Amino acid sequence: MAVMTGLSGNEMYCLHQKGLQAGDLVIGNSVFSVGVIGSLGSGLKTLAGGEVTQITSVIHEGRLNSYNRMVAEARRHGGIGISGVTNELVMHGGNVEFLSVGSCIHQEGANTDQLAFSSSADGQELYCQMDAGFRPVRFVFGNVAYSIGVGGGIGGALKSLQRGEIHQYSEVFNTTRHLALERIRNEARTAGGNAVVGIQTSIIPFRGMQEMVMIGTASHHPALPPQYSQTPITSDLTNEEMWNMINMGYMPIQLVLGVSVYSLGLVGGITAAFKSLGRGEISELTSLIYEAREHAIAKIAEDATACGADDVVGIKTNVYQLGGGIIEFMAIGTAVKRMPGVTTLSPTLPPQAIIRDKDTFVNTAETALGSNLNQGTKRAGSSISSD
Repeated sequence: MAVMTGLSGNEMYCLHQKGLQAGDLVIGNSVFSVGVIGSLGSGLKTLAGGEVTQITSVIHEGRLNSYNRMVAEARRHGGIGISGVTNELVMHGGNVEFLSVGSCIHQEGANTDQLAFSSSADGQELYCQMDAGFRPVRFVFGNVAYSIGVGGGIGGALKSLQRGEIHQYSEVFNTTRHLALERIRNEARTAGGNAVVGIQTSIIPFRGMQEMVMIGTASHHPALPPQYSQTPITSDLTNEEMWNMINMGYMPIQLVLGVSVYSLGLVGGITAAFKSLGRGEISELTSLIYEAREHAIAKIAEDATACGADDVVGIKTNVYQLGGGIIEFMAIGTAVKRMPGVTTLSPTLPPQAIIRDKDTFVNTAETALGSNLNQGTKRAGSSISSD
């Protein structure tokens, strides 16, 4: 029977260079009632805000169910690995479907009774990972469902009368984002990896709350010191960027992020509103956003210093309007450190590893029904959506 694969020609070429062949598309899903999830969430928003643990657990269970069923299907197809694993939420009326999709990988002469790895990396990205010295182990994710909360809303409303940081919001947002990172790292450690590479981060609105989820590939690199077996490195560099850093002798050691939530303040808001009627700079907004940006980047610098990094690369910045003159500023990047003896297996990447595949089917008659965590851009960590 012909192989029915989701891999492109470029991906197949790259995998072939590593002795791997394309296999069938594999799918796993799990459907939950939105009504049950919604009733849980409505009674669990805390006065202080923060994680809604029951909702986190339900979503985690749904994601894991769909992943495990996809893996079982890959085993039935005799695959030794799965590449390009996605993890989607698809709404079907009053229900939510958790959907995992990937493509089987085969290797001639390999033991087909055991699945050797699963990865969020597609064929091109997997080539970059492997050529940079990483052995893929398992697709991993870390998620957290959270609410600002009644108490946070009241505190924020009072604080918004003044200009400056709203510490209640900053604390909630900063804590939840680090929880997702901690959980993906824990999954990698449990899987036997000393690294999580190619991390992609998404923030998804969900039943009046938000879910922050990070996906990536738990991997093992032989050059990493033993302590990283207990605290795996984390990186949101694209796999091509990571290959370049490894080629220059730098190892990613930690995904770093900083969050600050600021209010323009009642007086500043009125002043800015009047100024917006005329031409020229709105100095209140300029200084506020500058201050919030500097604060978030300063938090990244603190994390980088604490982990002994030489540099922070690939910094991405995001500004979200939370309403009422309140903004969140988030900065995210990867701390790197020079390590002796670290290099790539090949001196250069083949063109097929960096050529982006073009979509050959476009449907503008419908809007997307789900949030695909591996969809669109292939830049790790750049698919963050607005709160």
